[in-house]
Amino acid sequence: MGPVHYSVLGPTLARTPDGTDVAVGGPRVRALLTVLALRAGRTVPVPDLVDEVWHGDEPPADAVAALQALVGRLRKALGRDRIVSAEGGYRLDARPEDVDARRFEHLAAEGVASLGAGDPARAAALLDEALGLWRGPALADLPDRDAEAPRWEARRLDVRRARLDAALGLGEAPAALPELTALCAAHPLDETLQALRIRALRDTGRAAEALAAYESVRRALANRLGTDPSLALRALHAELLTGPRTPEPAPAPKPRKDRAAAKREEASVRGNLRARLTSFVGRDEEIAALRDDLRTARLVTLLGPGGAGKTRLSQEAAERGAADGAWPDGVWVAELAAVTDPEAVVEAVLAAV
Repeated sequence: MGPVHYSVLGPTLARTPDGTDVAVGGPRVRALLTVLALRAGRTVPVPDLVDEVWHGDEPPADAVAALQALVGRLRKALGRDRIVSAEGGYRLDARPEDVDARRFEHLAAEGVASLGAGDPARAAALLDEALGLWRGPALADLPDRDAEAPRWEARRLDVRRARLDAALGLGEAPAALPELTALCAAHPLDETLQALRIRALRDTGRAAEALAAYESVRRALANRLGTDPSLALRALHAELLTGPRTPEPAPAPKPRKDRAAAKREEASVRGNLRARLTSFVGRDEEIAALRDDLRTARLVTLLGPGGAGKTRLSQEAAERGAADGAWPDGVWVAELAAVTDPEAVVEAVLAAV
């Protein structure tokens, strides 16, 4: 008997190899399957299962027995061997690729990598396949979906951005513009989306509307965040004002000092560091110590209580190091705060870089 495929990017479903949907059962059974599918191949302790399946409600007096009853119903639907009892918990006997959420992450990472490698056609195919796995809100049958679903929804938005970028690379600006317009209305401060919309307007010959869109974004950022548009948006605005650049002869070699300065300038703008909304004052000794450590170690860890300024200190050190040419390839941030599955760390890092 072939592998069963599990879907959690929408209502929870199980599907046999021949495409037949399995009647899993009621809400509690679907919640149990959701939790197990998200951790396919790994044992989930009984207390964790009880907490997630009955989240928001008072668990039964004998929660362990009630959970065993749910497991029995799930085994009856899927087959006894697919739900394994082990180490004080239960495990769904499935490979990560048998779960749509994991396939989505894999396809998304490959698609984004193809886009970065200059292959928008392959990127579009991979990202379309990834987005096609979604059938509704993520983890729809999980009682505590607000804890995990936002990360999946944010990742879906990342993939939609990348797919629209690929569309522009393929010359499909007219087809991409309606979706971009709707997304920009829903996310008015998302500079990446706004830049894509401005590019789409430009590529469809609507330069005046592109300039007006940039001005609207600039005002929104200033009024709501007190900041200026990113370097990428400002460069796009300058291009709109001056028109496309014409090829120029290669410049003559510059003195060594000028090349070094240009290298530092390039490094200072590469990466995905957040735009700073306020200036940074003091802590020069800590920054100097941190930069010294970074010169000699592959991994430097900052420790301290929440709110102590660890993130801001690391960003400031990274910006200064990039400006001085310490990292010619730039500085890239991989946000791991929302990653709860160790197996998803690699995809999160790949997506960031």
